[in-house]
Amino acid sequence: MIKKWDTISERTVGNFKIFDLSWIKRRNSDLNKEGEFVVLKSPQWVNIIPVTSEGNVVLIEQYRHGTDEITLEVPGGLVEKNENPRIAAQRECQEETGFAGNGEAELLGENIPNPAFLTNTCHSYVWFNCKKVSGQKLDRHEDINVIEVPLTEIKKMILEGRIKHSLVLTAFFFYFLKVENLTLPINK
Repeated sequence: MIKKWDTISERTVGNFKIFDLSWIKRRNSDLNKEGEFVVLKSPQWVNIIPVTSEGNVVLIEQYRHGTDEITLEVPGGLVEKNENPRIAAQRECQEETGFAGNGEAELLGENIPNPAFLTNTCHSYVWFNCKKVSGQKLDRHEDINVIEVPLTEIKKMILEGRIKHSLVLTAFFFYFLKVENLTLPINK
């Protein structure tokens, strides 16, 4: 049976706004091995699938510096300190799109984006009966275009590679497993 490694020491290199970078020295006594590993300590993340009463998904287009390309995504972002992930998802949706739903967003599932070096979890939600309630309230460096796409087109867009952000794909994976197949009691 695999056991957790013992932490010997931890050295934080610095804070880089969206994560703290640390070197962590760990030992596996069963294997008699020791090593130093890079770990990024990041706040929790959220994303949300806003669905209108007409059956459209509210998507966003934005430029991403990491890949140097424009991506097609659902709203999402960081959970603020002491903020409930559901509230964070709803806040991100309204800030990035101006859309809000009736009632509260429903949790679809949680995933760990990359356990090899990240410490956080991404919480994926769906929010039904969304409608435009305000203008966008974008962060300083955000440039977001909002588009509505029929929910029936999402699988095709994924297969064509038009939607390829891994966390967005995971949110839709949860959606299609739990909502489309009606295995999760979600209020539509």
